[in-house]
Amino acid sequence: MNDQPSDRAQELVRGGFDLHVHISPDVVERRIDDVALARRFVEVGLAGFVLKSHYLSTAERAAVVRGVVSGATALGAIVLNGAVGGMNPLAVEIAAREGARIVWMPTVDSVVEQEHLAAAEASGVPVPVWAKVQLELRERGIESEPVPAVAEGGRVLPETQAVLGVIAAHDMVMATGHLGRDEVFGVVAAAREAGVRHVVVTHPDYPAQDFSVEEQVQLADAGAWIERCFTTPHTGKCTWERWLEGARAVGAARTVLSSDLGQVQNPPVEDGLPLMADRLLDAGFSEADVRTMAVDNTRLLAGVT
Repeated sequence: MNDQPSDRAQELVRGGFDLHVHISPDVVERRIDDVALARRFVEVGLAGFVLKSHYLSTAERAAVVRGVVSGATALGAIVLNGAVGGMNPLAVEIAAREGARIVWMPTVDSVVEQEHLAAAEASGVPVPVWAKVQLELRERGIESEPVPAVAEGGRVLPETQAVLGVIAAHDMVMATGHLGRDEVFGVVAAAREAGVRHVVVTHPDYPAQDFSVEEQVQLADAGAWIERCFTTPHTGKCTWERWLEGARAVGAARTVLSSDLGQVQNPPVEDGLPLMADRLLDAGFSEADVRTMAVDNTRLLAGVT
């Protein structure tokens, strides 16, 4: 794959939002900081991005970026890991009042990710940057418990239900984070029942989720958006063929493109959307479909249409 997006792709994704980026300031080294990224987005014609931190609400930080850089909109979010109290409706309420747009279910502290981390540690398999932070904290005796979203049998926990109520009340976007397969199905259904208008299934090809194409279609049919992240196939967590197969099966109308970029070793964040556009165009997707996934749907979820 060419590391440089084509002019055609860059023009096609103009006006799009990247709803999933990891940038500085953060607890690990990142490729770029939030203000510099906003300036780069202005230069390339992208509308904005959502700041994702595994540990803190980014709503206040996004407001500062908006005050410093005009022409690109930074939006805040919160991820329900142990650092914010886990499945904590109060934390979500405060983040919402400060302007956060997306609420991610647990990521680094999800039950399935902690199981994956324990297995990787035992086998000596290299772990992602965020997992190294978890291990460092554990070595210092600072360990967070897993944050479940459902009970045994798939019943959504009362605290999860309370969080969904806050998300619905503020018309925020709920994303499934790194929940496991059974948790995702339960939480997606509960979110829709609670009145959450926009539900995103986060990178379904990621190893901890690993949804089949058929399952992805089921979730889309249940009213969820299916997120395709650049880093998942780019870093070998799934094949590009699998990624493209899922996009075809789900269809442009229920697919949203996000980069998940910001890692030091990966391409520039602002190249994520156009690089995915090039992949999709090369695979036979129409320009209209690519624009739907990269621009129309991302703007709708960002709340700027």
